[in-house]
Amino acid sequence: MTRASYGAAGAAVIVAIALALGLTLRLVRLDVRPMHHDEANQAVKFGALLERGDYAYDAHDHHGPTLYYLTLPVAWLRGQATLASLDEWTLRGMPAAFGTATILLLPLLLPAGIGRTTVAAAAVLMALSPAMVFYSRMYIQESMFACFALTFAFAIGRATTERGVRWPVLAGIAAGLTAATKETSVVVIPASLAACALAWRSLGSTRPSVAPANARWWRAPLVGLVTGAGIAALFYSSFLAHPGGAREPFRAAATYFQRGVDPAGHVHPWHYYLGLLSWSSSGGLVWTEALVLVLAAVGAVTACTPPDPSRPEAAFWRRYLAANAAITLTIFSAIPYKTPWNLLPFYALTIVAAGIGVSALAQATTSRRVHVLLAVVLAIASGHLGWQAWRASVVYASDPRNPYVYAQTVPDAVRMAARIRDLAALHREREQMPVTVIAPPDEQWPLPWYLRTMTRVAYWTDAKDAPDLNAPVIVSSIGHVEMLDAALGDRYVSEFFGLRPDVLLTLYVERGLWERFLSRAALGGS
Repeated sequence: MTRASYGAAGAAVIVAIALALGLTLRLVRLDVRPMHHDEANQAVKFGALLERGDYAYDAHDHHGPTLYYLTLPVAWLRGQATLASLDEWTLRGMPAAFGTATILLLPLLLPAGIGRTTVAAAAVLMALSPAMVFYSRMYIQESMFACFALTFAFAIGRATTERGVRWPVLAGIAAGLTAATKETSVVVIPASLAACALAWRSLGSTRPSVAPANARWWRAPLVGLVTGAGIAALFYSSFLAHPGGAREPFRAAATYFQRGVDPAGHVHPWHYYLGLLSWSSSGGLVWTEALVLVLAAVGAVTACTPPDPSRPEAAFWRRYLAANAAITLTIFSAIPYKTPWNLLPFYALTIVAAGIGVSALAQATTSRRVHVLLAVVLAIASGHLGWQAWRASVVYASDPRNPYVYAQTVPDAVRMAARIRDLAALHREREQMPVTVIAPPDEQWPLPWYLRTMTRVAYWTDAKDAPDLNAPVIVSSIGHVEMLDAALGDRYVSEFFGLRPDVLLTLYVERGLWERFLSRAALGGS
């Protein structure tokens, strides 16, 4: 084998190991973290699609339809046909698969002249990044969104530097799926196009040698545009079951723009994402992905250096990817509304830029000793990232000291739901035992998920509106406790359970049922 062959084989082995590690970290113990209220909301919405084939895009909430439709095959393969039969593995397994698929996209850069070192390093960082791992394990749109957005970015770059329609078609497919996944596609798609244009223009006189002029250049973008629009329309129209749904994303634009620039909550400073990734320390736990940010900065500096006239394509890709990451980060940081999982699309690009930084450091010297030292340092640092990913996703999956945890349901809420199911097992109506929940909407979730097997759970936002205060079990937010204590008297006993940090719920249990529960517990039945 030649030296180049050994290098290619080594890079392939590293990518394969990264893929295996990434898949393991994303799939192991998927049920260890309590369902976030956003996940539970999505799960119930998916349940309606699974059971009745009922889905219509909501222009005010829940984001795009791809999450639900692409979960269907997973549920079918596992023999689950109802909401009650679903579990965390079915729901979270699908985003975890897309999080892993993001690693598989990286070899698309090899024919583009970006280099084996860049691809191998980016694969390792993508696989082990705590942020990428943690949010790939949530039943939300973000890991899919990052995967589709990165596919679009790569395909647009290949379409710019190569002839033919296959890359414009792939770009169109990716753009359609990105748009059908989340409304912030209006940020990431234009950012990729702008970065591509800037990188292309920066090549100056070397542009013709990268992509020869084509008199019918307009055909490729037209094919991509039609493909993307068609795919997005199919999803938003519920595959033509609701044709008017194809117009709903345009109505949603105003809603999400207003929410982004003038939010009622989730307001964070411009440096929120960078601060989250660079350093966090709380309660004796320290977290950092500064390695990725430093390497990405090296990659960005490399992209700004004068290009090698003999390799303009490599210069284009370095500048394009670095600019794409910078533009997307800048826009997301400028938007006042921020949630931590929103970092995934620009962070995926940042990780690729970090791979460019690793390649630049390796090429800065021909010393074998320096290369070995660099490899050892990167291996140790990558191991540290993987260790943090394990701690964040499994050991401290719902701990508020974990910086990736955000408005997370606490384990106490799961215990309360288990208590209600245990009480139902002692009631004559079993799973049909009436349960009344009285709380604001944001304090009701994720109870509909955890009580999904119970058929008579009623949800109310105000105790005055609840018609039945005689249900064997009543769940109340703290704001209604005083009224309910007076109305229920000594007919009920009460317990307090945490829902999220600083949010408590009160569980009222009819006294006779509570005494039966205690008797069973005394006999070791609970």
